[in-house]
Amino acid sequence: MNINCEILDLRAFQLVVEFESFHRAAEALHMSQSALSRRIQKLEASIGAPLLERTTRHVAATATGQELLPLVRRMLEEFDASLFSLKDANSQRRGLITMACLPTAAFYFLPNVVRRFNEEFPHIRFRILDLTANDGLRAVARGEVEFGINLMGNSDPDLSFEALIDDPFVLAMRKNHPLAKKDVIRWPELEGHRLITVDRSSGNRALLDATLARANLRLNWFYEVTHLNTSLGLVEAGLGISVLPKLATPQGEHPFLVTRPIVDPVVTRTIGLVQRRSGRLSPASERFLEMLIKTWKQ
Repeated sequence: MNINCEILDLRAFQLVVEFESFHRAAEALHMSQSALSRRIQKLEASIGAPLLERTTRHVAATATGQELLPLVRRMLEEFDASLFSLKDANSQRRGLITMACLPTAAFYFLPNVVRRFNEEFPHIRFRILDLTANDGLRAVARGEVEFGINLMGNSDPDLSFEALIDDPFVLAMRKNHPLAKKDVIRWPELEGHRLITVDRSSGNRALLDATLARANLRLNWFYEVTHLNTSLGLVEAGLGISVLPKLATPQGEHPFLVTRPIVDPVVTRTIGLVQRRSGRLSPASERFLEMLIKTWKQ
């Protein structure tokens, strides 16, 4: 089914939501309020659902409108970027790359690849949504972003997953901790220590608990946090030791912290690229993913 709408219809919807006003949006678009209303009505007819809730004092997006808004923003940004590229007198390569990325990968690994890419393509911009695994998958599925860097385990038939790397769980602790003297840690050796982990809503926690349950191992988590970076802060403060993915730990020498592999069993998470099967990447994103895959494999 084809949806009959124009770029101006989408821009009108975006501005009404952002301004929370038909009057201000009409002024920004240099059109009458009646013409703006017709644009919105046309878009709503194409979508088949109301997009705005109107009162005498307030305008807000409906649930459908809130779901549509991120996609509209991305479409308009990419459209504007394409126009700027065509207008560029020096034929410099421009564009916008939108992605959803696990916070751990966004914090430690992604900046190095983005830096290298910007050195070669200085006019290509990025919009990076650092989201949890579930939120990242939804962002890709809804079209808010072109692709995602996420955990394996997605069951959505409309999404594809390309594995990039196996990221093992390690033990992070202060350098003066007794276990830091060991080269390798076994799970039973963690008993009796105050352990830090992410809460049960995390995909990392679900993977860890499931693997340990199959190995008939049970740990007493003393601290639960929402973000992996918080667990490192607690470790640095000397409050405990943390089991977390290696990618979530500092990659270089740290003044206070060390990590050790945990074995019997080795628990890993698989990280890779998530895309919509029916989607097409922009040329800028295709070039970036080529560099990303090459760098990650190295």
